[in-house]
Amino acid sequence: MAAYDLKRELKSLYAPKNTDWDLLDVPPQQFLAIDGRGDPNTAAAYTEAVEALYSVAYTIKFACKRGEGGDFTVGPLEGLWWSDRPEDFTARAKSSWQWRMLICQPAWVDAELIEAAKATAQAKKRLPAIARIEHHALEEGLCAQVLHRGSYDDEGPTLADLHRHFMPDHGLAFNGLHHEIYLSDPRRVTPEKLKTVLRQPVRKT
Repeated sequence: MAAYDLKRELKSLYAPKNTDWDLLDVPPQQFLAIDGRGDPNTAAAYTEAVEALYSVAYTIKFACKRGEGGDFTVGPLEGLWWSDRPEDFTARAKSSWQWRMLICQPAWVDAELIEAAKATAQAKKRLPAIARIEHHALEEGLCAQVLHRGSYDDEGPTLADLHRHFMPDHGLAFNGLHHEIYLSDPRRVTPEKLKTVLRQPVRKT
């Protein structure tokens, strides 16, 4: 049997095609999560958080492959982003950004398995950030979503279009944190070829 793969099983969430904003309903999901703040390009805390997150994610995958639920493909890195001032995102004022980095987990991965994987990963890697990883349940429901192609720093106009046009034109208000899903590895893909899912939970006004 093929390993469970988010991009295959949840195509509308992890393999969208639309490059203009559209609406969809996102089902409840569960994640490994770690919080922090600061510019993701320069903050050491961000790099350490992502390294810890992947260490635990792969530890869970190998435990499942040995029989604890079934094998799965580790999902892409995701992030929830917020700031005291929403305009900091369109202005790309990254030093004021706060973030919760995520990796989605299959339904059979529970909090007990996550804690066991944290202990195993810590014994091998000795990364202090592992202790801050938590199980996080997320229910976003109705969301505006688009596939952004290009540099992360070029997201500003797309987000401005969401805030100034798409949401007002459709009678929508914010209903959760800005969500990004990183489908490309920036270490291997040039900035203009990056693919990022941008998602914003919304509600009808």
